[in-house]
Amino acid sequence: MNALELTGRARSHVVELPEPRCTVHRDVVAPLLALVAAARAEAGIELAPVSAFRDFERQLRIWNEKYRGERPLLDRSGRPLDAELLGADERIDAILAWSALPGASRHHWGSDIDVIDRAALPAGYRPQLVPAEYAPGGVFARLEDWLAGALPRFGFYRPYARDRGGVQPEPWHLSFGAVARPAVAALTVEVMREAIEGAANEGAVIEGKARVLERIGEIRARYVEEE
Repeated sequence: MNALELTGRARSHVVELPEPRCTVHRDVVAPLLALVAAARAEAGIELAPVSAFRDFERQLRIWNEKYRGERPLLDRSGRPLDAELLGADERIDAILAWSALPGASRHHWGSDIDVIDRAALPAGYRPQLVPAEYAPGGVFARLEDWLAGALPRFGFYRPYARDRGGVQPEPWHLSFGAVARPAVAALTVEVMREAIEGAANEGAVIEGKARVLERIGEIRARYVEEE
């Protein structure tokens, strides 16, 4: 992937699938379809992406709305925060625990998808994508159990399987290793910085930009790098 693809400012690396409806990296199509078919055949699970490719503009909108308190802002335990009471660093850290910096989201690569089990949905239920849904007794507990054993067979893994002090655990977040791991290495501090500065130079408003750029190396180390 080139820098524009890595940072969500191009779509030349992704394709749209009609079923399951999602946009993913072209190299993810076959393994994703195989994963979906296996889930249905082996466990009666209707694996469905609720989020896949996400461009820079969409990630920026999420970032700005959280920074301004227009979208729920949570602490690391999932409790609501009042953005008006927080300084720049506190807002940035609260956002990054649950959402990526624009230009640094794994969803930019088309390699990462958030999944649910449509077959498990009670009538009228709207998935929240919270850990409790995937825990024992949760609505997606069967999906969690099946994924734990099945993912390696199809080249997927969960980058946020446990709390490492950066992004909070996300059992719904799947990543296709053959695409995602090279992308992690290619998304350098310089590439991240250029995406933020380039967007700002083109007129985009990026809340907290000055402090983000001062902390860009730390942000990459804590929220982008893998073990």
